[in-house]
Amino acid sequence: MFRALPRMLARPSGAVRTCVLVALLAVTGVAILELVREQTGTPGFLVGLGLALLPVAPLMAAFRWLGRAAPCPWAQLWFCFGWGACTAALIAILANSFATEWIAAATADPSNADQLGSVAIAPVVEECAKAAALLLVFVFRRDHFTGPADGFVAAGFTATGFAFTENILYLGNAFGEDVAEDTGVLDSLTAATFFVRIVLSPFAHPLFTVLTGLGFGAAALSARRTGRIGLPVLGLALAMGMHALWNSASRFGEYGFYVVYGSVMVPAFGLLVWSAVWIRRRRLRTVAGELAVYAAAGWLGPAEVPALASLPARSLARALARRSGGRAAGRAVARYEADAAALALLRNRARRGGPRREPDFAGRERELLRRLWLRRATAGPALARAAVMEELLPPWFDPLDRPAAPSAAAALAGVPAPRKHTERAEAPDLAEAADLAEAADLGRVRDRHPALRG
Repeated sequence: MFRALPRMLARPSGAVRTCVLVALLAVTGVAILELVREQTGTPGFLVGLGLALLPVAPLMAAFRWLGRAAPCPWAQLWFCFGWGACTAALIAILANSFATEWIAAATADPSNADQLGSVAIAPVVEECAKAAALLLVFVFRRDHFTGPADGFVAAGFTATGFAFTENILYLGNAFGEDVAEDTGVLDSLTAATFFVRIVLSPFAHPLFTVLTGLGFGAAALSARRTGRIGLPVLGLALAMGMHALWNSASRFGEYGFYVVYGSVMVPAFGLLVWSAVWIRRRRLRTVAGELAVYAAAGWLGPAEVPALASLPARSLARALARRSGGRAAGRAVARYEADAAALALLRNRARRGGPRREPDFAGRERELLRRLWLRRATAGPALARAAVMEELLPPWFDPLDRPAAPSAAAALAGVPAPRKHTERAEAPDLAEAADLAEAADLGRVRDRHPALRG
């Protein structure tokens, strides 16, 4: 018992880590909200909160759209958002205030201390605080951190949370000054702050932190230790540099903000959008290429691969399943799609990095294949029908035709052969799969849809 104690203390269980993180986010959330309320006043806090909420949903939807090819669990995304909004924001506001006060006391020049703090201190502190969330996900959730897309999404959610809290502070302080000076709405500091931070540059913080996320994503694919360490550091350095340039825009003259915004921020945002679309398409191509091997082995139907590599077809398959079998069938198809994408990315990483990069590849592959097999009766026909309706298959192709045995190519690729339909698995899982298949009633899809008839 005593020999096992150090090992337990050295690596706490997932439940313990979850409880610690939830407690940390709760404590820092209460602290940062109270700190912001003290600085802005209750009316300013409420006004800032209402205005700061406006860009949150669109930004989260945009980053979620990028990750739809292989979606991360919502719990992980909410952790990233909560870390940015609570923990990172609290660290930043305390560290920035301490550094600015120390510089002011050392130089006896408060205005110079504010400028130096915003350009040299704030970018380093804030980007490091946000990068801590990415580091935690990278270390403890490697199964869900498979490449640049995952780093992109995690960084976007973290930065969106951070910008949300920071916007409350800026907008609340602006509202307080407008109330004190009895300024009109159109000429108010609140309107100007809203225009700059919410309308013109809601993507500023996500743009900075995404550079760090891309570094972590590239590190997840790197087979060398130097790459796994150096790439995140390089991404963090680029994020700090971009952040410092943005904060120093006002020092470049009367029109410095517009010059930096037009010559740096807008092109960088365009490059960011292009990168997001390219990463998304590349991930879908990876899913299609890797799943083709499993389809050749008989684990997937031949029509499922093009459907799983098309996000419109995936959405249609879920809708067809819900229409026939209700929410349970729709959830089964969604889980099937997520597991299939995870299986494809797992095989891609193992093929690129070898056994040293994925030492538990066989066990994780076996588990994902088992979960796919249990839901195939429900998801397979829905995906086949979606592939036909989305015109992803040639007219002569029979989407429900299944190979009788694994092909030689699949055997050479090292894909295990599928179990026979008569093989029994654990009773609870088989019962769940049978219930979902009966509820979905997609087995007779060939008779309902003329396009699927032989």
